[in-house]
Amino acid sequence: MKRLWMLLPLMLWAEEDFISHYEYGEMLYANPRGISCMQCHGKSGEGQTIVEYRDTNGKEALRGSDIRLNTLDEMINAVNSYHKVMPRYYLTEEEVKAIYDYLQKKNTVYLSELTESDTIQ
Repeated sequence: MKRLWMLLPLMLWAEEDFISHYEYGEMLYANPRGISCMQCHGKSGEGQTIVEYRDTNGKEALRGSDIRLNTLDEMINAVNSYHKVMPRYYLTEEEVKAIYDYLQKKNTVYLSELTESDTIQ
């Protein structure tokens, strides 16, 4: 029993998370509040077709936007605002930051290639 009391301070000051910040962002992106970001924005935030339909103009498509180049402030505003199609998620800034960081890391190659092509021109 004495040994347990000696270990208690060490256990209280341990700051190891159950999941990493990246895994938390991945989890939130996959299912933030019952509707996955992936369903509209794709696996990496590139955007994808949600539904195709026909109207008087012919064949139309409703697409989720490419969010890979969005800033953190744009993402915070987007998930906490009302839109015609996208639901309001009521995520905290920390949750949106985790999603933002997840997408930035997941798209490192895409973003670096985009930056390189901008500096070459």
